[in-house]
Amino acid sequence: MSGSTRAAPVDLGIHLWAQGTTWPEVREAALRAEAAGYRYIWTWDHLYAIFGNPRQPELEGWTTLAALAEATSSVHLGLLVTANPFRNPGVVAKMAATVDGVSGGRAILGIGSAWNELEHHAHGLEFGSSPGQRLRWLEESVVAIRALLAGEAYTSPPGGHYAFRKAVHAPGPVRGRLPLLIGGGGERRTLRIVAEHADLWNVMGTPGEVRHKAAVLDEHCRSIGRPLGEVGRTVTIRVLIRDRARDAADRWRELMAINDAAGVDLDVAAGTPTDVADYIRAYVAGGFDTIIVELPAPYDAETIERLPADVLPLV
Repeated sequence: MSGSTRAAPVDLGIHLWAQGTTWPEVREAALRAEAAGYRYIWTWDHLYAIFGNPRQPELEGWTTLAALAEATSSVHLGLLVTANPFRNPGVVAKMAATVDGVSGGRAILGIGSAWNELEHHAHGLEFGSSPGQRLRWLEESVVAIRALLAGEAYTSPPGGHYAFRKAVHAPGPVRGRLPLLIGGGGERRTLRIVAEHADLWNVMGTPGEVRHKAAVLDEHCRSIGRPLGEVGRTVTIRVLIRDRARDAADRWRELMAINDAAGVDLDVAAGTPTDVADYIRAYVAGGFDTIIVELPAPYDAETIERLPADVLPLV
């Protein structure tokens, strides 16, 4: 992946909601996506469901990745994104290196500052007093994670949130450097952290919104002297494919009802392969060459299979 604009090829990822589902369903969808040629499989990192009833069934992210690492053979695996306050960054680094080893070098460490206050308070986890504080914690974390994954002895600077004391980890990542993805679109702080520390960036929004965010990221990269192409750009979207747009829209409404989220208004391109290709093309034109499609459970097999087969050739 690169940050440059290009028409093709486009890498595809599938983002499987972890709510209202079971491990066999996740495994089946992941294997279907791998067989269809997707490059990435993602899930999220939450303790409560984030759409509809928060206390409906919810799978944990990192243990799901570990299971997927054994179940799959070729796709890259990651979270969109690890909630930084859930865990000490040393624990996250150790988990990521372990999943990388189980998968034979296919792990991506996605991380963000977190936003869901309810699940933090329900579990007695620190949430911080402000988004700014959580971003400071995030930046401390990614610095520590980088050092630990590189096999360095890491000691935290004084005055921070974490207190590492000559911590050293082994084994390291299979590939030597485990890709670090940071998610978010905050223009002043988050994108600055992306520019300084990330290999990959993930964002959501309309084509115009994410194009603007990408331009802001470019400015941060220029200000620190980092080549623009060093930060791979991924965008998460929602699509559902049928031969008739009406059928696609109806199926999306059914899926949202199943997830107890019938009243939740989410942006989705529910339509024909041509409709979806036009939608994706707008993101590719903005410099996003990795498209991640977010799917609620029960995961729509037709969309998973037709996206690479029927839509991608049109993009």
